[in-house]
Amino acid sequence: MPDSTPVNAADSGLQVETAFVRNRNALLARADFGPLYVDIYLHLAEHGIRRSAEADLLFKRCLAAFVLHVATRPWNELSAWTLHFDKLGLNIFLTADNETGAVTGRLFDEDVKVMGTSLFYADVIRGREPMRRSAIEFEGDDFLAAIGGFYARSEQRGLRVYDQGDDTLVMLIEHPDCDHAWFSTLDAEGALRIDQTETIAPLERRVYRWHCGCNQGRMLEVLAPSFREDPEALFQGDPSIEMRCPRCGARHVVTREALEAFVGGGSGT
Repeated sequence: MPDSTPVNAADSGLQVETAFVRNRNALLARADFGPLYVDIYLHLAEHGIRRSAEADLLFKRCLAAFVLHVATRPWNELSAWTLHFDKLGLNIFLTADNETGAVTGRLFDEDVKVMGTSLFYADVIRGREPMRRSAIEFEGDDFLAAIGGFYARSEQRGLRVYDQGDDTLVMLIEHPDCDHAWFSTLDAEGALRIDQTETIAPLERRVYRWHCGCNQGRMLEVLAPSFREDPEALFQGDPSIEMRCPRCGARHVVTREALEAFVGGGSGT
């Protein structure tokens, strides 16, 4: 889950608009994800992270659907999705904090365990309540099937996602007494023209930014138990080790000297 470092909503970032489609009883969420994708590519370049074009596209589509989802959720929720694409040998982890607007994630494409099926996990922490987890299996590499299955089984509501090009995505979610005939037959063109054909009641606009919060101090905290147990096995004769943040993949180099000072002094550097 993201840390609690505030992300100023007044700053520039991804703006997600939510609205209610009157007379149809459906919730609408939409955004132009260009600003968020720019932040992601800057992050990848900074930390030397490379992906295949196919994996990159899948990650962006999953991230976009995830952000639209969390924008419809309560303000005091921390959310995380983990998607395992068995045939592709990929895992995608996504997480967001609605209170701060921080969103981050990572794609895993090395040494991914074969499970025999594709899996989707959704974790939620609301306020001081304990974490709740939902899990479903889905077929192939269709992430929409995974998310749709999650909504149908856990949320007990229908879901539609439309890619309108130019990094713009639209999500529709069923509400009680939804016009199911309209909902199930609305195509991409209808979603594009929804402002002209339906009565749209704006709800709110939320701002999200790519932000993990990982730093040297956090990496030292992660490595400290292993260092205390067997420092030689951890460093294997090298003066430093490189590790990747498990949430965003950022590259961190930790020296043995810094870790010795951290363990000996009980604080970060």
